[in-house]
Amino acid sequence: MQSKGILGSAISGVIAIFLAIVCIFYISFSVATNHFEKKGEQYAAMTSGSDDSNSPEYQKAYKNYIDSIGKEKVYLGYTFNEVQRMGVGLGLDLKGGMNVILQVSMPDIIKSMASVEGDSTLEKALNATNALIANHETSDYIGSFCKEYRKVNSQADFSVLFKDVVARGDNDETVKNKIRKEVNDRVNNSANVLRTRIDQYGVVSPNIQVLKEKDGQILLELPGVKEHDRVRNLLQQSASLEFYETYEGTDLQAAFRELENALKSQSPNAAQAAPAAADSTATDSAAVAAPVDASLAGKSLVALGVMPQGATPVIGQATKAQCDEIFEILNSPLAKRILPDNLVVRRSVKPQEFNTANPDDTTANALPTKLELYQLVALKTNHGEPALSGDVVVSASSDYDNFQGNVVSMTMNAEGAKKWARVTRENIGHAVAIVLDDYVYSYPNVNSAIEGGRSQITGRFSVDEAKDLATVLKSGKMAAKVEIISDMVIGPSLGHAAIKAGFISFIVALVLLMIFMMMYYGVIPGLIANCALILNLFFTFGILASFEAVLTMSGIAGIVLALGMAVDANVLIYERTKEELRNGKNVRTAISDGSSNAFSAIFDSNLTSIITGVILMLYGTGPIKGFATTLIVGIICSFFTAVFLSRLAFAAIAKGKRADKLTFTTPMSRKLFQNSKINFLGQRKVAFAIVGAIILIVAGSFVLRGLNQGIDFSGGRNYVVKFDKDVNPQELKADLAPEFPNSTLSVITIEGADQVRISTNYKINEEGETIEKEITDKLHKVLKDKYLGGMSAEEFSTADEDHGIISSQKVGPTVADDMRTGAIIAVVLSLIAMFLYILLRFRNVAFSVGALCAVAFTAFTIIGFYSLFWGVLPFSMEIDQNFIAAILTVIGYQINDTVVVFDRVRENVGLYPKKDFGETINLSINSTLGRTIMTSFTTLLVLVVIFILGGESIRSFIFAMLFGVITGTLSTIYVASPIAWLVDRRRSKKVVKQ
Repeated sequence: MQSKGILGSAISGVIAIFLAIVCIFYISFSVATNHFEKKGEQYAAMTSGSDDSNSPEYQKAYKNYIDSIGKEKVYLGYTFNEVQRMGVGLGLDLKGGMNVILQVSMPDIIKSMASVEGDSTLEKALNATNALIANHETSDYIGSFCKEYRKVNSQADFSVLFKDVVARGDNDETVKNKIRKEVNDRVNNSANVLRTRIDQYGVVSPNIQVLKEKDGQILLELPGVKEHDRVRNLLQQSASLEFYETYEGTDLQAAFRELENALKSQSPNAAQAAPAAADSTATDSAAVAAPVDASLAGKSLVALGVMPQGATPVIGQATKAQCDEIFEILNSPLAKRILPDNLVVRRSVKPQEFNTANPDDTTANALPTKLELYQLVALKTNHGEPALSGDVVVSASSDYDNFQGNVVSMTMNAEGAKKWARVTRENIGHAVAIVLDDYVYSYPNVNSAIEGGRSQITGRFSVDEAKDLATVLKSGKMAAKVEIISDMVIGPSLGHAAIKAGFISFIVALVLLMIFMMMYYGVIPGLIANCALILNLFFTFGILASFEAVLTMSGIAGIVLALGMAVDANVLIYERTKEELRNGKNVRTAISDGSSNAFSAIFDSNLTSIITGVILMLYGTGPIKGFATTLIVGIICSFFTAVFLSRLAFAAIAKGKRADKLTFTTPMSRKLFQNSKINFLGQRKVAFAIVGAIILIVAGSFVLRGLNQGIDFSGGRNYVVKFDKDVNPQELKADLAPEFPNSTLSVITIEGADQVRISTNYKINEEGETIEKEITDKLHKVLKDKYLGGMSAEEFSTADEDHGIISSQKVGPTVADDMRTGAIIAVVLSLIAMFLYILLRFRNVAFSVGALCAVAFTAFTIIGFYSLFWGVLPFSMEIDQNFIAAILTVIGYQINDTVVVFDRVRENVGLYPKKDFGETINLSINSTLGRTIMTSFTTLLVLVVIFILGGESIRSFIFAMLFGVITGTLSTIYVASPIAWLVDRRRSKKVVKQ
């Protein structure tokens, strides 16, 4: 046995060392990111001459620095962009930005797949499916559509309707799977088109993902975005894939030379000299005849890198900033008068990189000089139209050719094949450009006329570039319209406040926990538990970094809560060790036996919390998933540090003489909870009466007051508005009410009396880009004079982080319904999972019934409390996704607590099989009372700190947790245990009668 223990300790040590090395590696990327961002700030301050990070000059200089090192290898062979991605990033609530959920129209996608236009059967099936979705009778669009189409036409042949997707003879299940795959491909293509747009916009580290559980929904998280209206328009535009004939440089040399001369005449001095020049020279020069345009003074296309020449369609190369200047010139009336009417210039989607670093420049703030130049391609239009539109492309794929390398193969429909044959026939030896959303992806030369609509594109592509181009070709124009169904804007000032609040609450909670553990269990046990907490924190951050996780406010709450719950494992071990010491065992044996006896309770309680976390991840939205992820990682790390690493520490201490003096008590805790003999089951009648009264009061509140549903569940819009002075929310609501008739409106104070949150469901069912502006205009109209001192509408928008709207959120009815359904499913599944796990683990239905009743009562009571007191307490008490996260976490905590008691009941039943079951339950509750009170106290300590210091954004969530921990602890003692006793007694009587 001794050798087995030594082997186990050795394995634990090796795992800990390996895990520590991995965590150091990944955490170092966050440190490196912070280092280079600091250098960027120094460079921006030096370049702009100001430390004001909000000034345009500072932000431009900072962005230039970060962009310039983005693709440079700056740390361990990784580029700065890769270093940023591999560290722990900040979420939207900490950094500011936009969170958007887009719905790709499923009817539009299916119509675009159909081979037959104007099919009345198709329209009827789509209308029936839309009705089912609208009435929430199903969430499976594809499966429902196939059934409805079969209902309308029982003899339907899907291979005729979808001849490019379905084969003749496929059964209905195969048809459904093939349609689903094609739809998913098209939604993924839409996501890729959106990704390209966002990349071109310049968002750093966007998160774009297709929501697999929802047909046609795409989630976008865009940190740092400030031009919110522009981004909304950008996202909802229909992607345009087009094929253009091209000009060659030699065709354009004369026109661009003439334009360059004309540009020289745009300075005032040149304009004054023009009449004199006209008297002595010919006047056929455009430079002389050109009218003066002051905005073009000093401009030069040649200086910006535009020099058409040779047989290539590329007329120049320029940086992104230079491209903006070039297009400004080319779009001027002067250029339009001189250049060919059918000329359009577009830039390449990707730049070419040139390293122009000066090895002799070693100054600390030197700007890296890796240059990115975009190619400018001259396109030829046909009366403003492309030679061919992209909707003719049926399929495309990336392939590898032994001679050409990575190539892209594409197939067009019959109409497109005819046009493509004509275009290629007329452009043999010339380039044809492939353009998406006005960016050139490729401009391959045509070697011969291409018949049949099948062709191959070459261009020295990498594997990824070939795949991207194939995706672009296949997507063509977005086959379906895209609608924003959920939209949240978070201002950066709100993020700064959240970071500060989260950090302070985190540090204070950690310090208080450490002090309390040493005060209660003694210096050495307390230090070991504290070291385990620090290692737990270190491993948690390291693992999150390895996942490339994004840290949100809810994630910080998950980490801090995991630390509070992590104490439970140490408390269980220490309390069992104290029991062994009281039984007369020496310190070494007591520590060993205490750890072994506590293992099953630790394992069961941690596993039940993880089950809750998994359900949160499956059915929660972004913030809740972030909370669940950090909670799960934290619990796993706490299990490892408390059970294995703490044992290693005690094993090392046990070799010295100090171990003989360990008592795991202090003067403060020595006599607490010793020899407790409370008859808890004897108090069951009073407890049940109180429980019954609470249930009646809560039920009455549900009928009379209902629940204050947040916009997560009801749909609507939230606006966080910051003022320069304190405001009265009731007075503000009264002023706003006339502007929002026939709709709900609430105004609550958050983060101080100078900041409020305005919520309304005004016109939430109406679509259109003007609704958002209408609402903000109404808010501005009411607030500008009385509350904002005449602030302009532009200042009032979310572009300004110091006052006005600093955060906005929109949740459409569809998303709200989905969230409400998901929340109900999550709660029900959590209860079922708890019931089944306890039944499997304890093999006694009495324990499962007792635990389920206690958990149900706890959840019911928390919801009822929010029904009773919403609008009374000075913070939001809405039923939203965060509230559901709190309910589910409390369920996990409640089961954690109940399992520890039931585990001791099971142990005592084995030790005292002839003892009355009621006496065994009382004995078990009393023997675990110290652990129950200690764990509840440490968890409450953490939650109180977060509640006071953690900021408004999670205050309602933490309050639900506080109330839930108190209620859950009492429910374990006064609901779960008595009901388990009653059920077991009846079950035993039935067995005797049989």
